[in-house]
Amino acid sequence: MSFFGGNMQSQQQTINPQNIALAEQELEMVTDLFNRITESCHKKCISKEYTQGELNQGEAVCIDRCVAKFLDVNSKVGEKMQQMGGSA
Repeated sequence: MSFFGGNMQSQQQTINPQNIALAEQELEMVTDLFNRITESCHKKCISKEYTQGELNQGEAVCIDRCVAKFLDVNSKVGEKMQQMGGSA
């Protein structure tokens, strides 16, 4: 029996290699998005000369706005690409 309540034999029968590949691809995409957000917002919001161990209020607000804008634009671009792909 597994930790998730089912027996391992039935779980192994439902594992689809295509689903695993899709999950791995999605994980790579999410990791890439996270890394791009981190790099972009760090460059825009954090001074190269650290004077404090914690973010100051201005840096925290800048990062909040930067991440929100990045995710919003990413979502809008994804929607537009889906529309373009659906009309082709």
